[in-house]
Amino acid sequence: MFFNTAGGDPKELMTTLAPVLAAISAGSVFMGANSYIGNAPNLMVRAIAEDRGVKMPSFFGYMAWSFGILVPLFVVMTFVWFKL
Repeated sequence: MFFNTAGGDPKELMTTLAPVLAAISAGSVFMGANSYIGNAPNLMVRAIAEDRGVKMPSFFGYMAWSFGILVPLFVVMTFVWFKL
């Protein structure tokens, strides 16, 4: 779906539309870290930690923590890597 949304032509996507490809890739990677279910290792770490008795935040609690910590980092990384 993203490939067709970005133009559907691999040659153009890797040259002229390279910033679009980078934005789609970064968005899928960065935003997947914002929840337990968006990134499989997050869910696995939570399950292991809870199994060992470590108190973990709820789904929405994790999203609040990730929003407060990750979103400012994503803004900084956007300016560093995409030179806006």
